[in-house]
Amino acid sequence: MVSTTAHKICKNNMGKTTTHLLVTLFIGYLLINTHCFAQLDVTHYNEFWLWSGVKAQPVLEKASTIYLLKGQIVTNYNNNIHLINQRNFITPHFNQHIWLVYRAHTLNWDQSIFTAINRELKHWQVNNIPIKGIQIDFDVPTQKLSDYITFLEKIRTWLPKNYQLSITGLLDWGSNSDPIIINQLSNTVDEIIFQTYQGKETIQDYQVYLKKLEAIKLPFKIGIIQYGDWQPLLSLEKNPYFKGYVVFLQNKL
Repeated sequence: MVSTTAHKICKNNMGKTTTHLLVTLFIGYLLINTHCFAQLDVTHYNEFWLWSGVKAQPVLEKASTIYLLKGQIVTNYNNNIHLINQRNFITPHFNQHIWLVYRAHTLNWDQSIFTAINRELKHWQVNNIPIKGIQIDFDVPTQKLSDYITFLEKIRTWLPKNYQLSITGLLDWGSNSDPIIINQLSNTVDEIIFQTYQGKETIQDYQVYLKKLEAIKLPFKIGIIQYGDWQPLLSLEKNPYFKGYVVFLQNKL
């Protein structure tokens, strides 16, 4: 028969053991889920977006590739299409690849837009700064991908053959679109960069979306945001079509 004193000691020890067990389980949970809290370290990457209004950072000095925002295509109050020049300029270092990015708010481009972009390309060429190509940044809804492909085919026909064509893509494409439709872009674009962020924050459950990109059969990169939470998906990095990460730089939060 257990004495009263022994019973109290046993009870106290069980309480301590339970507490220690709960603490251990909680710490283990945090360790398993550290990707939810791991902030992106930009020094581990070498490809970046530099947007208008964002200050240049030291990481750009050693960057291999810079996607530079050069303009936005918008519709004004008279329903006319025009390009707003962002006047964003950098002097790249030797062997750095530069892409000129155009943020599109409409796909109803007229000849004036093509003329303006062509003028910009010639401006860089005159200054002996090689341009890899142009990137179209447009948040096309998944259900309108077919129309977007038709638009991009028009861009490809117009764009001089010595320049490549890049586009940004939404994570939703991989989840809610027929891979056959997306893979049709292989004849038109040289790469897609799927964005894992919205606004200034990483999209929740981004890894679930990334796993669904396995059916993509053309070169793609993953866009990630500075100061956002990030944990690489190792299975994705083994995909032969995966070509790396591009960090969207931000001013310090």
